[in-house]
Amino acid sequence: MNRLKTNTHMPAMFIGHGNPMNAITDNPYRDAWLALGKSLPKPNAILCVSAHWQTQGTQVCATSSPKTIHDFGGFPKELFAQQYPAPGAPEYAKMVCDLLPANTVTASLDWGLDHGAWTILQSLFPQADIPVFQLSLDVNLNFQEHFNLAKQLASLREQGVIIIGSGNIVHNLARLDMQGNTPDWAVNFDSYIKNALTSGDELALLTIANAGEAANLAVPTDEHFLPLLYIAAVKHGDDTMQFIVDSFDLGSLSMRSVIFQ
Repeated sequence: MNRLKTNTHMPAMFIGHGNPMNAITDNPYRDAWLALGKSLPKPNAILCVSAHWQTQGTQVCATSSPKTIHDFGGFPKELFAQQYPAPGAPEYAKMVCDLLPANTVTASLDWGLDHGAWTILQSLFPQADIPVFQLSLDVNLNFQEHFNLAKQLASLREQGVIIIGSGNIVHNLARLDMQGNTPDWAVNFDSYIKNALTSGDELALLTIANAGEAANLAVPTDEHFLPLLYIAAVKHGDDTMQFIVDSFDLGSLSMRSVIFQ
């Protein structure tokens, strides 16, 4: 991968994280994350919006030493042994609070880095020397409200903050296929989102019901899709877009990843 251009603002990206084992096994996704990390400018901090931190009300993690959270079960002990000892970014968490209207977001010391964050960060920034903080997904907000909230955070990119959304565009664990056969509905929805991103069609991203039954199957619950909206919302008008990964894993997990920079 060619070195990404550096602007006065940091990149924003959505990473399809998929199976937590992607973090510690040889696979094309981890290879892509490692290559991407080598091409990125070094930020002052990283803001991660993960599918795996849902709260009542929006929260931002303001701890100075975020713990590595192993929020899964049934995996080998090697995965539970993984640690990502990056420092926190309490001053940037405060910046998030200041950017949003009063009482929009609450600073929290109770979280850390869940697997939506650390499984990709340890490939992107393996030295774990860049401050990282997470923003939660408020379960009470609809797509438009998430998007509107995220737009107010776009200026963080001018403050040296890389913004990462971590989830999966297609995420249906009930329809996994161990042989890797990808059904038409999954391909169709992934293509719908690809076209929306390529054309800059924000309305299409916010009204995925227009994709028909494919949307119901691809997004049975919204937490893995929402981080994409945060990245689309902080896009700048002069950004270029690049798809980093555009394939499927286990049939019903789209690993499509995109960067704006």
